[in-house]
Amino acid sequence: MDKSKISKMWIADQGDGTYTNPILYTDYSDPDAIRVGTDYFMIASSFCNTPAVPLLHSKDLVNWKVVNYIIDKLPFPYYDKPKHGCGTWAPSIRFHEGVYYAFIPLPDEGIMMCKTEDPFGKWSEPSYVRKVVGWIDPCPLWDDDGKAYMATAFARSRIGFKSMLYMSPIEPDCSGVLDDGRFIYDGHETQPTIEGPKLYKRNGYYYIFAPAGGVKPGWQTVLRSKNIYGPYEERIVMRQGNTSVNGPHQGAWVDTPSGEDWFIHFQDVGNAGRIIHLQPMRWEDDWPIIGVNDTEGCGEPVMRYKKPDVGGVFPVDAPEDSDFFEGDRLGLQWQWNANYREEWYHVGGGKLTLYSQISDEASQLCDVKNLLIQKWPAPEFRITTCLHLGQMKDGDVAGLVSQCGHYTGLMVVKEGDRLALQQRTGHWTKDDEVREKLGEVTQDTVYLRMTVKDSKTVSFEIGQDEEHFAPVGSPVEAAPGRWVGVKAGLTVFNEKGQTGGSIQADYFVFESLD
Repeated sequence: MDKSKISKMWIADQGDGTYTNPILYTDYSDPDAIRVGTDYFMIASSFCNTPAVPLLHSKDLVNWKVVNYIIDKLPFPYYDKPKHGCGTWAPSIRFHEGVYYAFIPLPDEGIMMCKTEDPFGKWSEPSYVRKVVGWIDPCPLWDDDGKAYMATAFARSRIGFKSMLYMSPIEPDCSGVLDDGRFIYDGHETQPTIEGPKLYKRNGYYYIFAPAGGVKPGWQTVLRSKNIYGPYEERIVMRQGNTSVNGPHQGAWVDTPSGEDWFIHFQDVGNAGRIIHLQPMRWEDDWPIIGVNDTEGCGEPVMRYKKPDVGGVFPVDAPEDSDFFEGDRLGLQWQWNANYREEWYHVGGGKLTLYSQISDEASQLCDVKNLLIQKWPAPEFRITTCLHLGQMKDGDVAGLVSQCGHYTGLMVVKEGDRLALQQRTGHWTKDDEVREKLGEVTQDTVYLRMTVKDSKTVSFEIGQDEEHFAPVGSPVEAAPGRWVGVKAGLTVFNEKGQTGGSIQADYFVFESLD
């Protein structure tokens, strides 16, 4: 594979002082962001995948890189197996008196917090702010008098209600709550499904930036009050308007050293998940207006705009996607389907080695714990990988996987001393996996290819070298998972209780379809 021909799948920076939305066509859902000096940091939810809660960094709000994860493994043993839709939900990130704080909700376990003085280094292990079920979307604020507070929302699936916001006084070191707190806003009448509160203070007002109206059709609401416990005035400050950007909401207000204001938010596009947009923002009469073409204080999203004035010009870039496994550790584009173990893999010598893990023969592909996966980086693309299969054991299953609500995988199965090709397809909420036999594999090195078209159709090819591929199996219409977009990756597992097998990958390369 000629590395010189490989480029990033999605570039928002146009190189002429403008950018296009989305700035990231990748499922960094429920984003929150801050500026510290001239550095911008953004975090996002990651549910049951680990390492958890990606941390992205930028110098200009347009060009972002994944630089770390807040949590290495989820601190509960039942996440050693996939728990789809559970795990880390919408987090928040703040900087206070030299310390970075990440507030992370696990809707079945409680509100947890990690902190560090070096965001690029090790974060503290998760500790409870409040151990409670059904509380989500926490965001802290330290007031001018040193007191600290936490705004939260509620998950109806866990607690039986939603569309309410809550305020809790907390210890300034975020080690716990000081009392039970109180409900501060009921959105049932005018702001249904209000959630994701982000808490700020400006010019004597407390502001809560919060999405409402539901994930796909919703809008961005802002509440303000002179008292942190309310009552709060409300205003819708951005909605879809005449654009194609449905549900533009949930995110973060950030500024630049030059005094500009900007808003980062997501758009749910289905299979690719919740992709990230950047909107200009300004203040009028102590209300924010987000986007352009505003009417009565409510704007709509931009598709192309001048880049933020950050006092410099920075390289055009994007998060990593293709991987040639040239280092001694996994790239930060990769996550696992559950809590992982170091003995599952090795990176070295320009190869990724995956060691086979025992799996129940009746398990669906989507529930294999050691799926090594990454997010879609664009609406259309082609993935090519080269796999060496000579170390597979009887009962091993290895291959290229599309992990989502309607999942599929092109798998090589070791049966005695033979290698057989299968396509495994099913739905992760049903026990309906179909295993279609596709013939024999006659050599120990195979080239597998996955193509995604129109943000939905997943198809496979197989080759004996890098130049010649033949279609194989059946195209599958992908569907998003529970709160997550589709991911792609590799795995090897054993269905006969045997250990010791492995595969090696030379590369995992994304290419455009142009």
